[in-house]
Amino acid sequence: MKKLLCTILFICMLVLLTACGSKPKEEASSTGFKPALDTKTSSKITVAGNYDNFEALEAEFDRFNEIYPNVQLSYVKLDDYNNMLGTVLESNDKPNIFFSYAWMIGNEQYDPVFTNMEDLSDSKLGLDLDCIRPGLINHDAEGHVLLVPVFSRTYGMLVNNDLFKKEGLSVPTTWEELMNVCEAFRGKGYPSPMMGYSLKSSGSFMNTVAYPLFVATLAKNTEALALANSLDPAAGEYMRPALETMKQLIGNDSISLDECDKIEDNYTKVILRFFEGDVPMMICTGDTVSGTKKRESQSEAFTKAPFSYTFYPIPMTEDGGYFIDSPSVQFSVNKNCNDLDMTNEFMRFLITNEELNRMALSKRLVTPTRDLSLDPVYTPFAQVPADRTMSPEVLGILDPLTVQIRQAAFQVGRDEITIDEAVSMYGSFK
Repeated sequence: MKKLLCTILFICMLVLLTACGSKPKEEASSTGFKPALDTKTSSKITVAGNYDNFEALEAEFDRFNEIYPNVQLSYVKLDDYNNMLGTVLESNDKPNIFFSYAWMIGNEQYDPVFTNMEDLSDSKLGLDLDCIRPGLINHDAEGHVLLVPVFSRTYGMLVNNDLFKKEGLSVPTTWEELMNVCEAFRGKGYPSPMMGYSLKSSGSFMNTVAYPLFVATLAKNTEALALANSLDPAAGEYMRPALETMKQLIGNDSISLDECDKIEDNYTKVILRFFEGDVPMMICTGDTVSGTKKRESQSEAFTKAPFSYTFYPIPMTEDGGYFIDSPSVQFSVNKNCNDLDMTNEFMRFLITNEELNRMALSKRLVTPTRDLSLDPVYTPFAQVPADRTMSPEVLGILDPLTVQIRQAAFQVGRDEITIDEAVSMYGSFK
């Protein structure tokens, strides 16, 4: 009986061990995704974009290959992306998936691009669009979703938490607090409590400060928004509050242009300057923040004396700051590509809470999902109330409008023109 019992126990153990080691690939994968096609299918999928490299996406390729090992996935960077995309989509080597941007909407140059886009809201595709914050999803006139966000962006300031702690100050949450904090830092020997890139209009701190305020002004007035989108000079007056607030930051020495002009670009140099450890608040976008993690080790100063930092909304009003919730990179599917079924299967795999968050963490960009506290650096934006969260794409703000405020803010900030001149020039900025 003892021998028989031992034999039975041994057989049961073998069965259990065999069962544990024989899970199907799709179940053994760390994702909850369930394949809808034959996992032995062979196909080729190409994603085209304008990033030099895209390690976060390539990691998703590897994860997808755990389920579909015979699918060949690759990422390619297109030279002169903006001008060549329409041509490439019609070529023999047309990509399956490609980068798309909100600023393409309404631009006739990209009409051929939109013609090739698949409607990703089609229920037959099964994409989990509900996992994305609603303000990031753009619907066309027919209600179709042609661009799906994989990263998002916002505007704010990197805060050196250790400096605030060292000087016994609290991170400001209102305009008055911001003014008081800047004055306190100046009194403690900080020549420019706030800094940012200031040499060119693209990526300048002037726009990062002014744009959210301009959007908030237009959001309250549909007639003003219509005027601004049509580049009517009468809309210039709606820029005034944003320009005055931005100009006040420079005029009261909260920001020193002389110090800012020493920063050579609005990405790597901004980050490395912040990592020197003597800048309380660095004005930038979430796209710049995405480069911080990788550059910590590139900064000798940060390596020697690391500090805690967080990305906050700039408190430009007495009620606080705004969360401008915009898509950064979006993906579109070329409906005329080869292997469309497998392409949609990869999109179904990618557009999920888990995979989008995984890519955002890897790239340190703002996730497009509802998990804004995913990366502690972005946690303050999860605390911005709904009435101070603005989605320009949902409001209907078009790219020509953004050019006007960007150029006006830059030229006013550098004293090239006055606020009155900027207001009167609305619609003429290039």
